[in-house]
Amino acid sequence: MKSNIALFVTLFKRDWLEMVRYPFNMLSSIITLYFLFLLIFLGYRAVGGQGVNFGNTVDGITVGFMLWTFSIAAYSLLAWSLMNEAKMGTLEQLYMTSLGFDRLCVYRIICDFFLNLLFVVPILVLMMATTGRRLHIDILSLIPLFIFTLASVYGIGFISGGLGLVFKQIQSFFQILQFVFVGFIVAPVDKLPGLKLLPLSLGAKLIGKVMIYRLPITKLPPMDLLGLVLNGLFYLGIGFLIFKICERIAKQKGLLGHY
Repeated sequence: MKSNIALFVTLFKRDWLEMVRYPFNMLSSIITLYFLFLLIFLGYRAVGGQGVNFGNTVDGITVGFMLWTFSIAAYSLLAWSLMNEAKMGTLEQLYMTSLGFDRLCVYRIICDFFLNLLFVVPILVLMMATTGRRLHIDILSLIPLFIFTLASVYGIGFISGGLGLVFKQIQSFFQILQFVFVGFIVAPVDKLPGLKLLPLSLGAKLIGKVMIYRLPITKLPPMDLLGLVLNGLFYLGIGFLIFKICERIAKQKGLLGHY
């Protein structure tokens, strides 16, 4: 137990130090994403007209953009980490840890989830200041919704990580997924319930109900909550399974120590 705690603390401390020691990188990422949102918001205003009360539509854009930002950071974490470790020649050393590489990946994901909150919150504040609308921040409701919504994204991250082990250069795949995630988030699950099976789609709907319509998690449909949990665990499990298959292929071909 102590070794697990020590590993988690070490990973968290390392990621935290990388964040605070390179503030320009984080600040530039926040500014870039904010300007991207600003372009979307101003474009929407130009189409809708200056005097229109956008109401929940702008709130939906804000929530969707925040979730998209979180998702991009979540799914790319593992693959980028693996590729960077391969470049530095330390990937094989990670596989020699006594606690196992799989556990290291899980702890890294947990650390990343909480550190990404520090990245997303400033963007959310800037977006609310720009739109002039205040979203409802119910921590007790949002944390579990985010955890299971992003579980499916981390499953995709495991797939990306596995592909990174085998194919090394997968940046184009990242770029494609960025647009695919937009489709998942804006999927009309109310009109087409089958779309709830997609990653992010059901979670985006439930998070929107909390942040826009101020519903606590206890007021959300129980079947939707159950579906969100099963959806997140399913994609996380499938992603981890594909990662292990790619890992075995990389070991057989001797690709772990080469970039």
